[in-house]
Parts: sequence; C-alpha cells; structure tokens
Amino acid sequence: MNARVRSCVDICAAAVGGSSLGTLQAPTLAKFIDGPHPGGSAFPWGSRQADDCNPYNVNDIPNTGMTRSYQWTVTNQTLAPDGVELWMLVANGAFPGPLIEANWGDWIEVSVTNGLTGEFMEGTSIHWHGFLQTGTPYMDGTPGVSQCPIAPGKTFTYRFRAELYGTSWWHGHYSAQYVNGLSGPIVIHGPSSDNDYDIDVGPVMLSDWFHDYYDNLVMDIFYATETCDPHCPPMSNNMLINGKNSYPCNETTLTCTPNAGTAQFKFETGKRHRLRLINHAAEGIIFFSIDGYEMTVIANDFVPVVPYQTDLVTLSVGQRTDVIVQGRSNCKEAVYMRMTEGPSGLGPAGSTGCSLNTGVAIGAIAPIYYEDADTSLLPNTTSKISSSRYLFPNNCGNSPLNQTVPAYAMEVKEPTTTLHFLMTGGYNGTGAFVWFMNNITYMTDYNDPTLLEAKLGNTDFGVQAQTYDLGTNSTVRIVLTSVGFPASHPMHIHGHNMQVLAEGVGSWDNKTIVNPSNPQRRDTQLVRPNGYLVLQLDLDNPGVWPLHCHVAWHISEGMNINILEQTPSVIKEMEMPYVMAQTCRDWSAWTSNNVVPQIDSGL
Repeated sequence: MNARVRSCVDICAAAVGGSSLGTLQAPTLAKFIDGPHPGGSAFPWGSRQADDCNPYNVNDIPNTGMTRSYQWTVTNQTLAPDGVELWMLVANGAFPGPLIEANWGDWIEVSVTNGLTGEFMEGTSIHWHGFLQTGTPYMDGTPGVSQCPIAPGKTFTYRFRAELYGTSWWHGHYSAQYVNGLSGPIVIHGPSSDNDYDIDVGPVMLSDWFHDYYDNLVMDIFYATETCDPHCPPMSNNMLINGKNSYPCNETTLTCTPNAGTAQFKFETGKRHRLRLINHAAEGIIFFSIDGYEMTVIANDFVPVVPYQTDLVTLSVGQRTDVIVQGRSNCKEAVYMRMTEGPSGLGPAGSTGCSLNTGVAIGAIAPIYYEDADTSLLPNTTSKISSSRYLFPNNCGNSPLNQTVPAYAMEVKEPTTTLHFLMTGGYNGTGAFVWFMNNITYMTDYNDPTLLEAKLGNTDFGVQAQTYDLGTNSTVRIVLTSVGFPASHPMHIHGHNMQVLAEGVGSWDNKTIVNPSNPQRRDTQLVRPNGYLVLQLDLDNPGVWPLHCHVAWHISEGMNINILEQTPSVIKEMEMPYVMAQTCRDWSAWTSNNVVPQIDSGL
C-alpha cells in the first residue's frame, strides 16, 4: 500500500474527541455574526478601525444590544483524542469544547451546569481568558478569588461583555481541570489591522497531551525526582491540533486505537486565509509553521498589531496569534501545517528543553487541502525551517519585543507604584516542590473568595492569599525576576492587557524600555529561564486580578499573586449579584457533606 494513502480508520476517526473542529466538514467563519448594524453600516462596529479606536475606552465599544447565549454541562466521560482512551472532563461532551462566537460589543451569557458525578465529583468554574470583565469582576471564573466553585448538580450563569476582539479561549480554572479537556475557543469579530482576508478558517487549537488524569499529574509534579521515586515529572505523551492526532499504540499499556487521525483543513487558491492560533497546553511552548509558507501576523492575544511576516510563530501557554496565509494557484496542492515543542532535556547554556515530553511524539502535523486536492492522500511536503530554529528560539522566550507594534498606540506612563517579585522554587515542609513569589506560595480558599471579602470592606486576607492592595494608585509597574531554575514562565494577567516594557536573561537594568512610545501589549508573556519581565498596568478596572504562570503545574504549585485594584471604596460600593452569595452557600452546603481533597493551590 502507498504509505501516503489515508486508511479508512484515519478518515473515520476524526470525531474521537467529539468535536468537528479540524475536520473537512468544519464550517469557516463569517467576518461578523448577523445582527443590527449601526446606521446601516457594513459591520456591527460601524466605522471603528483598529488603529484609531481605544479598545480600553468603554465609550469606543459598540453598543450592539445583543446577547449571545450558551448552555453547557460539564461531565466526566471517556474519549480518545489521539486513540488512547482517557477519562476526561468536557463541556457538552466534546473536546475541544464549544466555540463561543460574538461581535465586538455583544454580551455573552453562558449557563454552566456541574454534571460531574461518581469518583471524580468535584467543583468547577470557567475562566474567560483575556476578557477585561470591566464592571463584572465576579464573572472572571477564578475559584477562591472571584467566586466560589460551582457545586455538583448546580448551575451558574456567567454574563460578561466582549470589550476586546480577536481570538481567545475559555478553560476550567478549578485546579488543573483544563488539562483533561475542559477548554475551548472564543472568537470575537471586530476591526483588524489587516481586514483584507477572504476566508476565516477559524480556531487552530494547539496543545500538549497527557495520558493520565490531571490530579495524578499534579501529584507527580509535586513529588517528582530525577530517579522517578516516588514520582516522575509529567512528560507530555503527544501533541494535538484541534484535539486530534495519532499515537503509536504499541508504546502504551492503555486502551488504544491505532491511526486515530489528524486534524484537516481546507484552503482555496488565490484566497487569503485567517488562522486563529491558540496554545491551550498544560506546559508546552509551541512553535507553529506551514511548510514553505510565510504567515502575516495581525494580532497577538486580543491586541491587533501592525502586520508583519514570519515563517515561525512561537506561542506559550495561553497565548494566541492571528495570522493570514496567502493561498497559492495550484488547486490540487496539499501541504502540512506543523507544530512542535522541541526536544526535552539539556540545551544550550545549561538550559533545559523548552518543554517536557517523552520524545515519542514531540509534534503534530495536519494536512491542508486545496479545493481539488485528493484528500485520500497525505501531503509529501517537509518543513523548510532548519531544525535548529525549532530548538530553544530566543532562549525559550517569545519573539523579540521590537517585532510587535500594537495597531493602537499607547505610550508608557510614569508608574505611581512599582512591585518587585523574585520567582524561585523549592521544597516545602511536606517535601513537595512548590514555586514562590517573594518567598510565598499562593493558596486559594474556595469557601471565601477574595473579591467577596473586599466587597465587605475586608482587606486582610492572610499571607498565602498573596493579595496586594494597590488602593487608589493609577499605574503599577511590575518587575518579575526568575532565578535558580531553567524553566520558562508564561505570565498571564486577568482583567487587563499589560504593556510589556522589557524582557531578557538575567536582571533588568532598571532603565531599558523597548519602544516606550508604543510598547507591545498582550495578556500573556514569557519570562525566559533565569530571566526577567517588566510589565505595566493602568489600574482602571476595580477588582481582584490574578497574575500567574499559565503552566498548569506551576500555578498548581502556587506561582500566583493577586492585584487588589481601587479599594476600599470603589469595590465596596460595587453592585454584586445575589447569585454570587448563593453559589457560595451551595458550595458550603456541598462541602459540609463531602471532603474536598485540595491537593494544590486550587487554581
């Protein structure tokens, strides 16, 4: 048999995760959802453009008057995204989970029912990654910070506004639940710095994948040793594109179906295609490319940028990049998109590999077929990028800061306060490895959310709550310095986009700012191994906002602080929906009869 001929199993197994994403039947997206347009304009946002409209000014957000509603049930069930059967946590039975789609300015309403049962019955909550939650900080979905967990059998309805636009994702924020499938894409249609594309291919979700349940993996990372006694560090077993890939079943003791199948995509000749790249991994830094193609970057996270070209996109956990790819003229062409997280083990200058993996499958490929291509055959293309460029680019960091220029310019202000954090790791009194921010390991209290306490006027949360009350300060500069361990940390801020002023290896010189007239903005940025990151926030969004490493293991091990913003008067006067207190009552009632084995930070 021709090795390039796709087997029947390859074709028929596309739904092993229950999602149509990454199949040839997946619909492309329109440039906006039908609905009322102001003044009869072509777009719901009227004449607003990415480069002349302040995305953080509520008066510049279109008032569409529309609400996009969804109903989800979170359940445990067995699925096999790469052919290996696993007990997973999913929303509405699918992995990746349901797509949220809205126009800029719409309201989004998601009713989430906790349907977890049996041995794995526990709480849950959903975080809407990258959303500002201005005026709705209680809808951020962070248990012990903005809400109590949703108790089994109960329903919580999230309602928040699409203040920013572009590409993002949602995920479980209760412990490391999203590692087992509780995540999905978000697309908010809006202006672009380069609107001249023809086809919106939609989400391209990229992740590492583990053949074990998340709480076992968390225990592994807490007590891992080089000799794997008693635990081995969690190494990813595979990589997935839109929840799909195959796994060599001869190398697993788990129930496994061979040739589970890869994701597949469609291109059209001569058309410009928008791909929405999303890293929803547990730990892996991902390098994305399309064989022989250049990509035009038009947005990073929820921030439109001045378009630039590249053949390799670097994405750390939580980051998104929107690219446009120009279709070619051969209607029978088929090529591979590919992702890799590079090798595990020691690299240059004593650093470790950018991600931990078994080496069995350190990447994934997915064919892209033009309209007349034979989809029964696999492409025969190879990467045009040298293997060395996939290894430790920028010392396991993001692309250089001067490469990205936000479409809407915002200069750096003089901060009214500055916070310094030393990021280190070590062993606590139980022998578990944990991460420290200024020698403190974060621990959440599911029964007593910090935001609800701030609403009551309380600001003394205890040391492990790691909450920094910035009072009436208007701007904070945060300097993060990582020492002692050769690990990258993708730092994610809730409730804000951060200005990224500087980053590098070693320590900041306390003066260098990259492009001070318009520095890069995004909601997630890598701290390189033994490196530093300088970020700045305008404190214009009252609430309690976590700043944490988005490596699932690192936040489980306590790498988090909380920014308490505009206290005490503003938060105390904020209207808080009754459902927030009721959710805590429901959680309290459930936990009074059920033990909650909180094995990690809780986030």
